[in-house]
Amino acid sequence: MTNATGSNRPALDSSSSSARSVRTSALVLAAGQGTRMKSALPKVMHALCGAPLLAYPIRAALDAGCDEVIVVVGYGRDVVAGWVEKTFGAGRVKLAIQEEPRGTGDAARAGLSAVDPASTHLLVFYGDVPLIEARDVAPVLAAAVGSSALLALATCSAGNPFGYGRIVRDADGRVTAIREQKDLQTPEEHALREMNPGIFAMPVDFARDALARLQPNNAQREYYLTDLVAMAADAGNHAVTVEARAEVMDGVNDRRQLAEAEDRMYKAIADRHRVAGVTVRGNARIEPTVTIGADAVIESGCVLRGATSIGAGATLDIGCVLTDVKVAAGANLKPYSVATSSTIGERAQIGPFTHLRPESVIGEDAHVGNFVELKKTSLGKGSKANHLAYLGDGVVGEGVNIGAGTIFCNYDGVQKHVTTLEDGAFIGSDSQLVAPITIGKGAYVGTGTTVTRDVPAGALAISRVRQENKDGYATKLNAKFKAAKEAAAKAKK
Repeated sequence: MTNATGSNRPALDSSSSSARSVRTSALVLAAGQGTRMKSALPKVMHALCGAPLLAYPIRAALDAGCDEVIVVVGYGRDVVAGWVEKTFGAGRVKLAIQEEPRGTGDAARAGLSAVDPASTHLLVFYGDVPLIEARDVAPVLAAAVGSSALLALATCSAGNPFGYGRIVRDADGRVTAIREQKDLQTPEEHALREMNPGIFAMPVDFARDALARLQPNNAQREYYLTDLVAMAADAGNHAVTVEARAEVMDGVNDRRQLAEAEDRMYKAIADRHRVAGVTVRGNARIEPTVTIGADAVIESGCVLRGATSIGAGATLDIGCVLTDVKVAAGANLKPYSVATSSTIGERAQIGPFTHLRPESVIGEDAHVGNFVELKKTSLGKGSKANHLAYLGDGVVGEGVNIGAGTIFCNYDGVQKHVTTLEDGAFIGSDSQLVAPITIGKGAYVGTGTTVTRDVPAGALAISRVRQENKDGYATKLNAKFKAAKEAAAKAKK
């Protein structure tokens, strides 16, 4: 018997996999260079909201319950492979190689080589659609698994169809083909508005058979994944369709589209926090990995990255930039504070213009103020460093006051050393503490002191040159300088 596609093989249906338990594999097609990005970096590795474009389709597949994800790579494969291994390890995400850019069908065929032999169903979509989510791909997969159809696909009727493949239906409304923009033939086809977002699901057996029979019979001379729609229809098993959100049409081809997609994602993230009881103002940029407690306030211009968490009722004023920072409940970060890989305790006050470098720990009710920089330093409960100080590799106890201009001299040119300030110590302004050193409990360091030895608890450390006043000497100096200035002016005439 010959089927409608001309093959001597019988038309496939999904019954061959029905006896097996359902196991799904996702192919994320990410082999293109993305020449319109005008970059040496593969398109899918360009960052959006703190992660490569490729991260979002992979996460969508995993969240939809796929047992494995195969990323099909080509251009820049080493860069993509390195990121995938670092991010996902050797688990459910792996790679397949498309050696030459010969179209989406060829990419899917390359991906099949890495599919687990136990897989029964295949989900296929693109790696340059960052706004895609599990809720977009899961219904398509469910439609394929839950029916006898050879193919399920998403469709979308929103927006401008120009540039997208069009869904072609027969008089009974059944899908018969997808026609790419360059292959549209008749005025009726050009008028079609139902589009192909590029999300497909099918039994693995059908995918292997159909992809092996693809031919480059199109204007691009490429192997089209979309030709599987006509193959299913020719076999008398028309594809089932699932209506998709308009956002899944927003693929990224250049940096303008990248910026537009990023703006949309940031707005969606901010709106989710607002609905959850967080005040987010203006153009705050919050990455999807950030968590924020109720009644927190995030002012305009803030940028929150990575594993940052903000406690309930905390306030981040204008322009704060936090990366992997834990902010406890009720903390107050004043404008333009910058922190990385640090912890800020309850009701602590930070800024303005404070810099917390990695491994800084600010205790509850502690204050770190204007132009103070910390690095790998802990500041105990109620301690204060309010002005113009550098505290590096320090352990500061509770109730310590650190005056303006204080420096922890932690580096000797070879090694870093620790400065320890015990509870209740008072460090006068413009002091230099040469580590390794310990200032004892309740000790006092006088203003302008360079401390090179430990200070016992309760002691006063002071090192100053004796002050000497010379009466009338300033008047004589001023007269001398004035005369020299006048002589120089005359010489120029």
